[in-house]
Amino acid sequence: MFMRPMLRFVPDGTRIRFMRGRFLGIAVSAVLSTLSVVLFFYPGLNLGIDFAGGIVMEVRTEGPADLAKIRAGLAQQGLREPGVQRFGAPDDVLVRLEAQKSAAATQAVVNKVRAGLDAAQPGSKVLRTDAVGPSVSAELYRNGMLALGISLLMILVYIWFRFEWQFAVGAVVTLLLDITKTIGFLAVTRFEFDLVMVAAILTVLGYSTNDKVVVYDRVRENLRKYKAMPLRELIDLSINETLNRTLGTSATVFLASLPLALFGGATLSGFAWVMLFGIVVGTSSSIFIAAPILLFLGEHRLRREAQAPAKTAKATP
Repeated sequence: MFMRPMLRFVPDGTRIRFMRGRFLGIAVSAVLSTLSVVLFFYPGLNLGIDFAGGIVMEVRTEGPADLAKIRAGLAQQGLREPGVQRFGAPDDVLVRLEAQKSAAATQAVVNKVRAGLDAAQPGSKVLRTDAVGPSVSAELYRNGMLALGISLLMILVYIWFRFEWQFAVGAVVTLLLDITKTIGFLAVTRFEFDLVMVAAILTVLGYSTNDKVVVYDRVRENLRKYKAMPLRELIDLSINETLNRTLGTSATVFLASLPLALFGGATLSGFAWVMLFGIVVGTSSSIFIAAPILLFLGEHRLRREAQAPAKTAKATP
């Protein structure tokens, strides 16, 4: 005997007509994705050290960091345009410098930074030093973009084989729109785009795909169950039947990611904020984009395939 869950986001028997807003949903998504593409080119993404190359040093000072003094101390060492910013606590500082051509040159720059810090704020400690050359950063960027492309291709193949081409096209188009919005989110928030963010986008892709598969699976079941029901009503029914599961899963992942976004520090907060944004976008796109695309593509074809077994049964003596 199964117990009914105590918490339900929507009551049983809910019949929200989601497909009434299909044109508005797709239009809003298209506008946001277009703006995101524009933001990708200008002002562009804030590339992290993985993709842009360079030297990043995490420093802890004695007492609150005086950024003006630190910049002046580094300038006295002959370092051109060093990037200095607070990093979490008032005594944590990030120092960013251009990539050097050799390991010896990199070490020389690191030594100059140490000397400048000692002169500006005695007692400062270098906690971490990361250095990535231009060739390595270019390779990392290429591999990151390749990973995103291959993941989309694999999702297309998986859904095509599990369902039909209409489902696959609807899912991949929706995922592309989700990715562009996430890129726009990164461009607006200025979070560093590095390998961690690639992992965050891939995680969002996996979550969003699972969300769409749940809805599509119920649509496929109802196609066999309600052969005479119009496809628009059938999709609305399927979304309503899976709504509690969709919202419950989204809320669980959202609440799990929220503490990381608020208290995870600079290392994890960017990843968590992208996850939170992706959860909202992925959940809404499953209802207002993926489902309407399926309605447009399968208005006639899916209905005929669902009715075919019934016609065959009538013709059998």
